Amino acid sequence: MAQGARATMRDVASLAGVSAKTVSNVVTGAVPVREDTRERVEAAMRKLDFVPNLSARGLRNGRSGVIAVALPFLATSFSSELMHRIVEAAHRRGLAVHIEETGADPGRERELLSRARAHLVDGLILNPIRLEDSSVGGDDLPPVVLIGEVEYRSTDHVGIDSVAGAAEMTRHVLSRGARRIAVLGADDENTFATATSRLRLQGVRRALGEAGIPLDPRLEVNHPDWTMTGGVTATETLLGRGVAFDAIIAFTDSLATGALHVLRRHGIDVPAQVLVTGFDDVEVSRYTSPPLTTVAIDLPAFADAAVDRLVARIDDRPGPVQSVTVPHRLVLRESTDAAPRGHHPQS
Repeated sequence: MAQGARATMRDVASLAGVSAKTVSNVVTGAVPVREDTRERVEAAMRKLDFVPNLSARGLRNGRSGVIAVALPFLATSFSSELMHRIVEAAHRRGLAVHIEETGADPGRERELLSRARAHLVDGLILNPIRLEDSSVGGDDLPPVVLIGEVEYRSTDHVGIDSVAGAAEMTRHVLSRGARRIAVLGADDENTFATATSRLRLQGVRRALGEAGIPLDPRLEVNHPDWTMTGGVTATETLLGRGVAFDAIIAFTDSLATGALHVLRRHGIDVPAQVLVTGFDDVEVSRYTSPPLTTVAIDLPAFADAAVDRLVARIDDRPGPVQSVTVPHRLVLRESTDAAPRGHHPQS
């Protein structure tokens, strides 16, 4: 390759020891490529600073080379880390990404679906929070993949088993001696209920039922804002109820981080008096005080699955609607390291 010249697919192919067609398959995701081959091609692309010519490809196939990704709220740590992974996965396939925030507004979802129907973007990865409010419906859908807990019969879906994850976490704190387990992120009220909150609450209740522990609705607190500030407000609400608890299961790490802040401010020791757990294993969970026990999601696998399913639909490849469940695992850290002695706010 001449000095200063822009690298081509043939240059990448030569360096990686593969055909130009294989490089094209890695870039577009149109045909599965063996993992070791894909890694070799991607290493060559990085070394040569190869940038796919999206506009030329679009002229040939009538596509923009751009997909849209829309999450309800971009300010949370989980959204930031997930979006980062999706953008990485899209770029490996030669796709640019248009990022949107829906604010859980069905009107914004409708606008994005209209853009996809009008071919302003080639397809859409969308994260609705409630099926009953979502604009996804009917059979006249553009290429779209849903992520999260909301599923629709006509649309590919990528998510995790939130019921199982929440149940496993509940069994863990039960094994550490907790019996009065508070929940931040869900209750029986429908005001703030989302698909995620309902499923994770179902998991907690399932594990409590298995242990023969009766439900106490006073231990369940929901909040529309699943951020650290929301966790602060929810934990203050819990303490204000004057009900005894020896563990808190928060439905995001951000909520759990807010809970840790409030408990420390009230002189309540974690984990000696109260166990605290989160969900998502975002970066901050490793650096809270104490570090947070949480449910980790394989975000690279999540992003790859979402982009792969979307590319397949953009290419109009036949096949039944697919629902992909990405693995999760418990990550045990110091926030549940000691057997709790119990906390009684009014004692």
